Amino acid sequence: MTLSDSYARCEAYEVFNGTGRGGALILCEHASHRIPHRYGDLGLAEADRQSHAAWDPGALALAKALSDALESPLIASRISRLVYDCNRPPEAASAMPAKSELIEVPGNVDLTDAQRAERTHTVYQPFITAVSRMIEARSAEGLPTALITIHSFTPVYYGTPRAVEIGILHDSDSRLADAMLAQAPALSQRRVERNEPYGPADGVTHSLRIHGLENGLANVMIEVRNDLLRTAQEEAQMADELLTLLRPALAALQTEGGPSA
Repeated sequence: MTLSDSYARCEAYEVFNGTGRGGALILCEHASHRIPHRYGDLGLAEADRQSHAAWDPGALALAKALSDALESPLIASRISRLVYDCNRPPEAASAMPAKSELIEVPGNVDLTDAQRAERTHTVYQPFITAVSRMIEARSAEGLPTALITIHSFTPVYYGTPRAVEIGILHDSDSRLADAMLAQAPALSQRRVERNEPYGPADGVTHSLRIHGLENGLANVMIEVRNDLLRTAQEEAQMADELLTLLRPALAALQTEGGPSA
């Protein structure tokens, strides 16, 4: 991949603002609920195929807004996470889950090794290769890069309401998360928490590990409660709120020596 194409698209992923030279690379692994025809409907009812189990509602619009504002590339998956969750390694059961919270996924039950390998090859591998090539291209041009992944989460999980509104998640490198959380008082109207509603122990930092930690890039995973992303107006408002955290955090990292250590 080079920085010559502003927009690129294939079955597994799409790239927005690929020529952006801002200080971030944004990922949206759960951007779509699309299930390719070769997998049928995975045995799911229509409502389940549209539900949060299949994707992160509002996450792509939010990621696009941040990509535009930060003048930085965005790489988004184009296939439902119920086919393959691009934020999970191939060996993880949750990469192709037989159950997501309360929703059974019949089409993922007793997958053969060949079936799992096909999904890994056609969904996961193209996505992570695109991310790796973008990081390499930006490095070759000397562009500082912080990795930001954008997600949304359901306000009720296994029947329990979640109070957190914005989660700032990190693995062993907390530089960007720390810098963002230092700005959290500016969003006094929001409940912003570290490593909530998920954390590294839940297996959600795969992208941060393979693209951020392994390349020495400062990185963060942002989770937004999806009832705050129901309309285009709410998505735009949330993007502005996140930028209140991100812009000074990215600037602080560059002052301290850059987002890529």
